[in-house]
Amino acid sequence: MKIVQRIAIVSLGAVVFALAFRFTGDVVQQGGLGAYFESRRKAAELESALSLIGAYYVEGESAELDALTESAIVGMMETLDPYSEYLDFDRLKQLDEETSQEFGGIGVQVEMRDEFLTVVAPLEGSPGERAGLLRGDRIVGVDGDSIEGLGLAESVAELKGKPGTKVAISIERRGNGERFEVEVIRELIEVDNVHDAKILEEGLGYLRISQFGKRTGEEVEAAIDGLLEQGMKALAIDLRNNPGGLLDVAVEVADKFVPKGELIVYTKGRHDAMNERWYAESNVAPYSFPLVILVNPGAASASEIVAGALKDSGRAKLVGEKTFGKGSVQSILPLSESAGIKLTTAKYYTPGGYVIHENGIEPDVVIEITPEDEGRLAIQRNRLDTMPLEEFVERYEFEPIEDLQLEAAKELLREALGTAEG
Repeated sequence: MKIVQRIAIVSLGAVVFALAFRFTGDVVQQGGLGAYFESRRKAAELESALSLIGAYYVEGESAELDALTESAIVGMMETLDPYSEYLDFDRLKQLDEETSQEFGGIGVQVEMRDEFLTVVAPLEGSPGERAGLLRGDRIVGVDGDSIEGLGLAESVAELKGKPGTKVAISIERRGNGERFEVEVIRELIEVDNVHDAKILEEGLGYLRISQFGKRTGEEVEAAIDGLLEQGMKALAIDLRNNPGGLLDVAVEVADKFVPKGELIVYTKGRHDAMNERWYAESNVAPYSFPLVILVNPGAASASEIVAGALKDSGRAKLVGEKTFGKGSVQSILPLSESAGIKLTTAKYYTPGGYVIHENGIEPDVVIEITPEDEGRLAIQRNRLDTMPLEEFVERYEFEPIEDLQLEAAKELLREALGTAEG
């Protein structure tokens, strides 16, 4: 009998210890006893509200608890920031498609700005770019229906669809308030990474990174090695309108230009688990040629991590306009087998301690270009070399313009090489 009692006491002790451990963990996560008990009280209020609605609401069929619970969570997430959201089964699947970099859509990076779905940058070679969408454009309607007032996930879902299907998009262009409609055929978007690697003039190289995808690091290295074989002595990397991508790839690209052990980026959140630091780890000697990075308000997220790291380390000069300011970490946290939340849990900091989020990265040399001229320059890059000048002007109705930001970058590189024109 004593043995049975001892076993019972040990078992009870184990249960008590487990419950105490869990309670302590919950208290720590909430930030203390006061916050823990406050959250319990508010959760009880929410539970009571659901029970009362389910029991007394006059239209009982409208008081379906699953829908009510989901709408409550959606409302909570929307009050936090544009990047936190409730994830139902379809949204979880969509996130997986975006991570794999293959999805059916129009190929534009968008964010919620002032409660409007706003284009950050069209992806290189995408239907959205070919349709002439520009950074700053507000998408206000899809297929004749207004999407004003919808959240980010709902708005993006309206743009998605099977490859090959048409979608009519209503646009409000920044600056003049003009509204117009464009028709776009959705495509399976396979994101390219490195473009236009070339020698601009003797000794000066150029390449453009349109997205930080799985292959970007190796593509950058291959492009640079090819330019070095052609006699490149200094390089301009164009990150303008690069909406970002994968963090580890951004670190991999920055790693190619700074010594091993150099801090590239770090995160800070409310809990130690959210605080991480990324350092250069390559055993290969970094590229040492003079470097300039081109940036603008369409450069976001991973682009800002690279630009901030190379600026703070003194490895590169930045030319253009202040970047977008998307420097927060979103964690996917499960609620059940078929739902979860995407929650902002930390912010990114440059090696010098500058917070990227909502601030952006300031260039060393500021050269402003209008969205209209950005659109013209994009057309020039993609079309000018493919047709005679007269045909180009007739088709696109403008004379080729000078890329003032690139010209400023070239001048900095010439100065670094000691070949500036006097």
